[in-house]
Amino acid sequence: MRRNTPPQLLLDLSELVRHDARSGVQRVTRGLLQALLTTPPAGYQVRPVYDAGGYYAYAVAGADGRYAPAAVGEEQPLQAAPGDRFFGLDLALEAVIRNHAVLQDLRQHGVALHFFIHDLLPLRHPEWFEAGLVAVFGDWLAMLAALADGLVCNSRATADDLLDWLAAAPPMRPLPLLVGYLHLGADVDASQPSSGVSDDEAALLATLREPAPTLLMVGTLEPRKMHAQALDALELLWRDDSAARLVIVGKPGWRTEALAQRLRAHPEQGRRLFWFPHASDQLLQQLYGAASGLLAASQAEGFGLPLIEAARHGLPVIARELPVFREVGGEHAWYFQADDGAALARALRQWLALQAAGAAPPSTGMRQLGWRDSAARLHAVLDGHWYASAPILLA
Repeated sequence: MRRNTPPQLLLDLSELVRHDARSGVQRVTRGLLQALLTTPPAGYQVRPVYDAGGYYAYAVAGADGRYAPAAVGEEQPLQAAPGDRFFGLDLALEAVIRNHAVLQDLRQHGVALHFFIHDLLPLRHPEWFEAGLVAVFGDWLAMLAALADGLVCNSRATADDLLDWLAAAPPMRPLPLLVGYLHLGADVDASQPSSGVSDDEAALLATLREPAPTLLMVGTLEPRKMHAQALDALELLWRDDSAARLVIVGKPGWRTEALAQRLRAHPEQGRRLFWFPHASDQLLQQLYGAASGLLAASQAEGFGLPLIEAARHGLPVIARELPVFREVGGEHAWYFQADDGAALARALRQWLALQAAGAAPPSTGMRQLGWRDSAARLHAVLDGHWYASAPILLA
């Protein structure tokens, strides 16, 4: 049934409305959400929705601007019409799978279905993830490949990886599957940032403001992030009486219990090693300001948002040689290859020498987008500026 109102851009927030884990994925969700609400696509009204248990309902905005589920009994089921767009902004794997029939019905009634893809890491590196997550992720992506009109990625590297995966097992479908990409914003203030700095954190921050080379790592503790390799490298530097400090910002993740214990019990904790497992966005911004360089040591990423956040603070970037880091950092970062802590220690010695001589590559030339820029790119993609059409088998 056609309404006498503009078509809707329906943003799925099924995870965010129930629990904001303050992860990198949800920072992206919040950033794009706020930008789309502030600057909606021309001719569209933006309506956040969520999985209400077998159907989608409109999310409710609180006094603080954050969205939540409606009170029990007050849910307003989604009312869609031809010309509307459904965009799976949140990473809501199980909710999407549960609502397969609902989404299929929306598509059959003229609603375009698009979804955001952060990476394919659970499929490319299942050893880094719980087996259950790998299985659900595979089911989710296979469903999207068969059902969605378009998939929007967070980088060209992720889009290329997605196209390679689709080429290996093309989905059977009657119409093309479009693939696009955008780059992420890094203006934290525009993504509903968290605030608060404890007295203990403030004391550690004061120590970090004392002169010494300080390397900052940002991201949840996960095996692929290579925090353990970085700590191995710094321990080798410390044996040579290096004053370099390592600062880690990130909560413990899966299979990192041993690393977390190693960090907590380390003799350099609070001296040349600092771990902030519960840092607010406010504290993170101050840590960017206190550091000498960002260390992006991850073995694989969909984008690498800390690179852009570091550049906004004028912080030099030391990044592992990855296609996506090259895409994001270009010539404005210093790249390394390292298979173990000893190799990384050698690389860090080189960078520290360059930094001391004022010769380390500055990050200031890195392209620094805001979330409104990212939202504008999303508008363009959904309006037809796609990157590629994926391989398919005609049904």
